Amino acid sequence: MSHNRVVSQEEWLNARKALLAREKEFTRFRDQLNAERMSLPWVKVEKDYVFDTPSGRKTLAELFDGRSQLLVYHFMLGSGWGAGCPSCSFVADHFEGARIHLNHHDVTLMAVSRASLAEIEAYRKRMGWTFPWASSASTDFNFDYHVSFTKDQLASGKLAYNFEELDAKGMPEELPGLSVFAKDDAGNVFHTYSTYARGLEEMLGAFMFLDRAPKGRNEKTIMDWVRRHDEYENTAKMHACCTADA
Repeated sequence: MSHNRVVSQEEWLNARKALLAREKEFTRFRDQLNAERMSLPWVKVEKDYVFDTPSGRKTLAELFDGRSQLLVYHFMLGSGWGAGCPSCSFVADHFEGARIHLNHHDVTLMAVSRASLAEIEAYRKRMGWTFPWASSASTDFNFDYHVSFTKDQLASGKLAYNFEELDAKGMPEELPGLSVFAKDDAGNVFHTYSTYARGLEEMLGAFMFLDRAPKGRNEKTIMDWVRRHDEYENTAKMHACCTADA
């Protein structure tokens, strides 16, 4: 492992303080962005979406589970895939610890995919996840929020993703995203926010840790090192060690 310059403690402290000033500037700018995000106008959801869930068919309003705010992660799992996208699985690994806090702060976090409910449940069982996850296979939900694409759209040469028109050549039929909804006391549902692509990075606590490690993310392309959590080479060995220590 190569390393950066080695300096005295005094020189390191001066450099660290200079970086701290930049970090504080970034924090203030992030606060400003958050305020602007919360000030975005809303759009009333007029279409009736109905999803398949383990407890039966549910409308979008029912997915809120009694809360007034809903975060929907558009998980890349299509019909017949057999397994979810590794990068989406990496994102979903961050859900479990956050959910109890979100639920007690009037926010429901869940995933939605185009795969059938049976396919979703099989993959959820494999991954050991418990967060709510619904199938949108019988609705236009994924298409309307620009994370799923028909064969005709892919063949047309252009598709809309991340608020711009992209070259459809080589693009998959599913892409990731996060869409946010609010519900008022009358039961009306509003679309308040969506983000895609690298806009999802702030949900990834593992990235935040890596950004502070000496080698950073240590990748040639985004997430090239990420695997499903049961596919890392030493996963079984680590599980055995944890079980032995328990």
